[in-house]
Amino acid sequence: MNYSLYLESGPRRQKTMVHVLDLLGCIAQGVTTDAALQALPGAIRRYLGFLHQHGESVDPQADFTTVIAQHVTQGPWLGNGDPAPGFTPDFLPLSAPDRDIHTQHLEWILSSLLELVHDLPPEHLAARPGGPQRSFQQILEHVAESQAVYLRYLVGRVDGLSEALRAVKQNPQTLPSTLPDLWQICSMRLKAMTGEECAQQVNHGQVTWTARRALRRMLEHAWEHHLEISRRLGAVR
Repeated sequence: MNYSLYLESGPRRQKTMVHVLDLLGCIAQGVTTDAALQALPGAIRRYLGFLHQHGESVDPQADFTTVIAQHVTQGPWLGNGDPAPGFTPDFLPLSAPDRDIHTQHLEWILSSLLELVHDLPPEHLAARPGGPQRSFQQILEHVAESQAVYLRYLVGRVDGLSEALRAVKQNPQTLPSTLPDLWQICSMRLKAMTGEECAQQVNHGQVTWTARRALRRMLEHAWEHHLEISRRLGAVR
């Protein structure tokens, strides 16, 4: 397999995020471009391993090559996941089969995210670690809000989404039950996207949103915080 890489970093190639759009959702990060690229093979194998665990016919140990297809170094907020110009493949129409595959992967990541913290008592969910790190509860609320925002950017108002998000924020003690409700609303709306919605381009400030771009960010953002929580739990267990 040859993976095309899409990079974003500042003009001095410091903080960098690498996006593997052939494996939508897979990312690697580093304080420099070289560091992000060095982290990439492990990031690809970990993502493939996750898909394999959920039944995908992929081999996490298979050989692969990579090539840099695009490197965005101009614009605000680079290295954080979504450069304003986007990447060339973001603007291709999304086919119905790809829509369904990517939505299924998103469902797996979001469900696994909850499984990671399922057995943590409420006080551990709400506990703030030292430094700038958020509590697990705050991370989950952040992921929930981001999923809703990306979806709304693309399709506008979604029935029941505001109410589900409000329940997540107002009742942190019930996250194990309120988050699946929100995940389901997002998933059902993604699967219901029409051919027109899968091909449309929606201007939102400096950013032009498409179905591919929205799904990319929903997958990448959820996976990024899945990795964060996994790493933190692994450090204390």
